[in-house]
Amino acid sequence: MGIDKSWPARFLLALMESLKDTKFINSSYIIDTLRMQKDEEEKDLMRKASEINDMAMDKLQQILLNNLTEKEMASELAKIYENLGADGFSFSPIVAYGANGADPHAKCGNNKLKPGDAVILDIGCVKNKYCSDMTRTVFYKEAPKKAKEVFEIVLEANKRAISMVKPGVRFCDIDKAARDYITEKGYGKYFTHRTGHSIGLETHDMGDVSAVNTDVLKPGMIFSVEPGIYLPGEFGVRIEDLVLVTENGHEILNKHTKELNIIK
Repeated sequence: MGIDKSWPARFLLALMESLKDTKFINSSYIIDTLRMQKDEEEKDLMRKASEINDMAMDKLQQILLNNLTEKEMASELAKIYENLGADGFSFSPIVAYGANGADPHAKCGNNKLKPGDAVILDIGCVKNKYCSDMTRTVFYKEAPKKAKEVFEIVLEANKRAISMVKPGVRFCDIDKAARDYITEKGYGKYFTHRTGHSIGLETHDMGDVSAVNTDVLKPGMIFSVEPGIYLPGEFGVRIEDLVLVTENGHEILNKHTKELNIIK
């Protein structure tokens, strides 16, 4: 019997108890595999979700000067999305100042901004059931020399990985392009997660950009490219774009600038 991956255990366990001679399998793989390649309508829906996310990122960065806490910024983002016509968050946003950004999965807290802080803004919304996701790292008032250096390394890793995206390339090779560059610059052990994940109806659709995924890219696939460097007790930098595989190359869905930006 095939079972959906998201079926609640309280139903599944009772069914398994009743049908002891039945073998149960996760049948979501069938649909999830089909969903990896988006059709033209889905591509447009993904573009629209990312367009809203671009506008939200711009507005969110503008209010950094109000010196709100991380939690307050997340609350403001909810209002921004509503005003832009989004249908809510695609995941809980990450707004992380300074040392809190050294945790790739940071929780929004009561931290306030200090001059020189690196600010990680990892945000996404849902529009017409399709998800967006983007990360930008900006600096408050000033950017210290070391933080600038790390930022430029992450930015170059992001660009190198994206430049490889085209049909026939393996997901693991995209990961390697980003990871090898960061390692070459001496920060390899501080890049502590996979380079990206597939996205569509779910923020994390089937498939990822990691060293162990040898699947090849096909037109219509959409995934994130999000290298990062995280220095415990200091700061973190992550830059993330969504990338669509086209017939001959790729299209970056995010248009918001990812170059060095000092908010002042």
